[in-house]
Amino acid sequence: MEDFFTLITGRTKGQAHGLHIGAGSPAHLEATSFIEICSEDMTRLGIKNGQIVRLRSDTGLVEAPARTGSLPSGLVFIPMGPTANALVGTDTFGTGMPLFKGQRVKLERI
Repeated sequence: MEDFFTLITGRTKGQAHGLHIGAGSPAHLEATSFIEICSEDMTRLGIKNGQIVRLRSDTGLVEAPARTGSLPSGLVFIPMGPTANALVGTDTFGTGMPLFKGQRVKLERI
């Protein structure tokens, strides 16, 4: 089953700590390689906590474990890092920064 969501990215304590150790470190990769989804959306789509899901945007595709998050229905969250970057793309629309919030993504249970 699949559905469309809005992706937001942001900083987390784990992401910041891992980045301090090193962007390519196992701690940073672990802290940035998950997708938070609200419990209602997870239930509706039949996704279990820790299950690998696929997110696809116009610029990329990632697969990562799902985690229950405190989000409104229809939003998904990924900490800033390699996983989120694969979905964000490089176009800055003249602002100098890619769109780290508000990306339309397709979420798929795999």
